[in-house]
Order: sequence, then structure tokens, then C-alpha cells
Amino acid sequence: MDVPLYLRPRVEPPLASLLGAAPFLHSLVDALGSPLNVLLPESVAANAERFRAVYRRHHLAGRVYFAHKANRSSALVRRLAAEAPAAVGVDVASLEELRHALSCGLTGDRVMATGPKDPEFLWLAARVGATVNLDSLSELEQLAGLVREHGLTRVDVLARLSGFESAAGHGGAGTRLLSRRSRFGTPARDVETLLTALERHADAVELTGLSYHLDTTGLEEKGRALEQCVLLMDRCRARGLAPRAVDIGGGFGVGYVADAEEWERWTTALSEAVLGGRPPLTWRGHGYGLRNEGGTVRGSVALYPGHRPDAGPGYLDELLSLPAPVLGRGPGALLLEHLHDLHIEPGRSLVDQCGLSLARVLDVRRTGEDSAPYLVRLGMNAGDVSLEEHGVLVDPVLLPRGEPEKSDKGDKGDKGDEGPVGVHLVGNLCLEADLITRRLVFLPRLPRAGDLLAFVNTAGYAMDFHAHHAQRQPLARTVAVEKEGDFWRWCLDEDYWPITHPGGTPA
Repeated sequence: MDVPLYLRPRVEPPLASLLGAAPFLHSLVDALGSPLNVLLPESVAANAERFRAVYRRHHLAGRVYFAHKANRSSALVRRLAAEAPAAVGVDVASLEELRHALSCGLTGDRVMATGPKDPEFLWLAARVGATVNLDSLSELEQLAGLVREHGLTRVDVLARLSGFESAAGHGGAGTRLLSRRSRFGTPARDVETLLTALERHADAVELTGLSYHLDTTGLEEKGRALEQCVLLMDRCRARGLAPRAVDIGGGFGVGYVADAEEWERWTTALSEAVLGGRPPLTWRGHGYGLRNEGGTVRGSVALYPGHRPDAGPGYLDELLSLPAPVLGRGPGALLLEHLHDLHIEPGRSLVDQCGLSLARVLDVRRTGEDSAPYLVRLGMNAGDVSLEEHGVLVDPVLLPRGEPEKSDKGDKGDKGDEGPVGVHLVGNLCLEADLITRRLVFLPRLPRAGDLLAFVNTAGYAMDFHAHHAQRQPLARTVAVEKEGDFWRWCLDEDYWPITHPGGTPA
């Protein structure tokens, strides 16, 4: 192909500085093996502060809860535990996540228990004083029963809602759905039944707020849901309940690809390849949701929007600044005027630029195909860096090992060394389906055995979300790193504490 279809990653400090320390990263992989995850705990604290700056801009109170499921790291949670208690907490979605958060220094009052919950999860959450974000009416009944049976202190709860509706047309005849339905939470149409149950269990639980989490990037849909929560909070108060917070979940997003034009060029080329107008861009013509029907592209691209100019804190700021069509004021103004706190549960966006995953190049071989002549086998598999599992497409960064060797034949060697080359990245499992990405990846030159590929920005849902011991291949170890002057220091993830530098010296 004449023009390499790069999707180069967005890289910001200090991650950019870490990528510039190739000898250090090679030494880590030499010592700890491939694959290897590398985390920057200080970056998660910086991201939390960026979200808090949006709160200050809109004069809002409330807490930023880190969605723990985004990463299994202890270092990240311990670093957040060192932040101001009123500002940052952790959202846990399982019993083991709750136990981990507590072991990392979080007190129960800084923990939000979310998602479907079994009795053991509910009991421990109630025992330590965590806020329980109720997923259903039956969960409320179960929690209230546990509180009474075991003589526990009354538990703070939020009620998670979904499927918001509004009166349709003039005169309010009928309803229309304002947000998509979810298998989580209580449908907003059943809120009266839920409030009645909360009143009945007032001795065991106290309603402190309403919540929602919408699986969409649509600002308008999220703004309408927030507006509906504010209206429902008034109904709660009319019944003698005293909720004070609205939890809008996560979904603030990350921009993975640095250049918008590269993203647009690649998605356009994908459509052309599906139609047969250019050589395939993917393994065996995979269309990422697109298909060719009689010379017309059908379907929709099932990919995460790689380039996002407004993501993370910027997305939250934009959401709070939206006009509100029903009540006539933006979501931020509505919350402020009603004296409601705002809680959020960022996962991916709170660990943006907080880590990378390293893989050693094990083998480079020819395929015999003109459009994709090389297979590059890595010391990792698709479970170790599950970017594509979440629809994320982004190039790895090539970190050569030392200086390239000169050809013994006195020429320039393989012509793939001369410039950009398209390769398929395959994993270390004996499975045809073990592809690190189904996309043809362009690199600045052909890798060699011993080089590293750095997959950037994998701390959110990528580096350990789907990791497994298939075929007894090693799981990636994880290290925390910190820069001291001109040098990088590291420690194992489980040995990181925010009161000491990596290596054990006092902070």
C-alpha cells in the first residue's frame, strides 16, 4: 500500500517520557518477562484532580468514585486512597473488589458498592459502612433483611434507575423513552413502587440519592437522564425522603488516537476494503460490523471512537454545560440550584495515560501475501491486551533493542526494514483466533526478534480485564514506576505504597 494507514496513539507526559526510556523498559522485560504491565500511579491522582477542577468550575460538591473493575492494580487504588477522603472514593462491583479496596487503605465510607450483589457482598458492604447503589427492588429487600438479622447500622443507599421516560407530545398524552433500557437498575416507571419499599425499610436503609449509568457516548441522552433524576428527587422529598446526591455513573471516555485525520482516513479505507475497492485491511477481510451487500456497505462500525477531542473531564464539563430542554437550565445549574451533590464513577477515563503493556517480539515471518506479507508473533496473547475486545484500535509503539544490525550481505537487508510496513500481530497461543488485533498494523519498520512493542494507554479495561492462564502461558506481571530526576524507579504493583518511592525510600 502506498500510504501507511497509521493509527498512532495519543501520548502525554509522563507516559511520553517513559516511552523515551527504552533501555529501562527493556531491562524490566528482561527481569520480569513478557508480557509486562507498567503503571504510573501519580497519573491517576492527576486525573482525579482534573475531574475535581470541573466540579469547582461548576461550584458543585460530591465525590469521584474510581470504577475498580477497570484495573486490578493495588498501586492505583492505594494512590487514590491517599487523596482527600471527601473528594475521591472507589466504586466496587464484587465482594473481592470490596475486600481489595479496604486492604488498600479505603475506609468503608469512601466505597460505593455497585452492580448485582450476592448476600456476602451486601453483608460486608453494610458491615463496613459502604454506600450501596441498589440494583433492584429485590436487592433492597435482601439488604434490609441482612441489616435487621445481623443488627447492623442503617445503610446509606442510592437507587439506580434506567429507562427514563417523559410525557410525549402536547398535553402529555403517552410517554416516550428518553434513554435506552438496561438490564441494570429499576425502570424509572416503577419508581413509586421503589420509594414505597424504601419507606417501608426506613429502619434499615436511608436513601441518600439517585443514580444512573448509560452505556452511550450521547451527551443529550445523559443530560436528559440527569434532568429526570432531578425531577424525581423532588418527588422523593415530597414523600419525606431526603436524598441529596445524583450519581451519573461513568462513560466519560478516552481519546486513544492522536490524529483525527488518521482515524477518519482509516475508517474510510475500511469501507473501501469491504467493498473490494482496495486490498483488505484486516485478517481474512473482517469488517468490524460492516459488510458488502450487492456493492453497498451495510451495517455499522462496531468500534470505539478512536479520536475524541472531548473526553474524560472535558466530556463531564460539556455534559454539565448542556442546555436542559424541559427545565430550561443546564445540568450543572440544576444540581447547584437544588443543592444536590454530584457523584461520578469514571473507570477508563480516570486511568487515562496511566499505563502501558509491553510485549517482546518473538518471531517475524513471511505470509506469502502481497497485502500483508508479515506475521509478527509476540510474547503475549489477546487476553493480555484486550484493546480490540472493547473496540479500541490503536498502533503499538516500536521500541527497538539496541542498534539495528547491518546485513552480512552488504546490502540493506530485508526491504521491510527500509520504511513503513504493514504486519499482522499474533499471540503466543496455539489458536488461529489468537490475534492481538485483526487489523493490519503499520509500523515504522519491520520489527526484529527481541524488540518490544508498547501498547499505550492500556490501564483501562485492557491490560488485565480478560487476562487468563490459557495453555499455561504466563500472565503479565505489573509494576509501578515513578521518575526521580533523570532516572526511573520501579517496584512490583503489590509493593507500591504512596508513602514511599518505588524502591522503599521515604516519599
